[in-house]
Amino acid sequence: MKKQYLEAGKIVGTHGIRGEIRIDPWCDTPEFLVQLKRLFLKDGTELKIKSSRVHKNVTIVNFDGINTVEQAETFKGRIVYLNRDDVRLPEGINFVQDIIGLTAIDDHSGEEYGKITDVINTGANDVYEVTKNGKHYLIPKIDEVVSQIDTEGGVVKINTQILGGMFEDED
Repeated sequence: MKKQYLEAGKIVGTHGIRGEIRIDPWCDTPEFLVQLKRLFLKDGTELKIKSSRVHKNVTIVNFDGINTVEQAETFKGRIVYLNRDDVRLPEGINFVQDIIGLTAIDDHSGEEYGKITDVINTGANDVYEVTKNGKHYLIPKIDEVVSQIDTEGGVVKINTQILGGMFEDED
């Protein structure tokens, strides 16, 4: 089951004296957060965004009701969440949190190779860490290897023929 609220970043400090907050984004780019109109805290508190902009590698946000550096400082270290209904992802793009936990299976035989336990961003492409019986395998998320991602069905189909017997090593 997909989570409705997803971790979007961490409040790392304040910016200026007018209550602006610096958020370290946990998404592809800081620009991603700029498109949002609201964020949430773990307890469900909604934080309405008055304005936001990118500054270096962080997103600077001004929330309604937070007007001083002292008010902003009380949020430092907190995780902010987005509501998945507030975001429209392009076709074929998924939230990392929806990929973790999917079962990796062979796209030809249907053999199960384990669960995806991490998604690593390498810059060129993502890499899926697949774990089974305590063993970890790294699978590049490229079209030649990952043939289908079915978050509703709970599986990622992979072409193991191109991986050269990676899963055959039982040592």
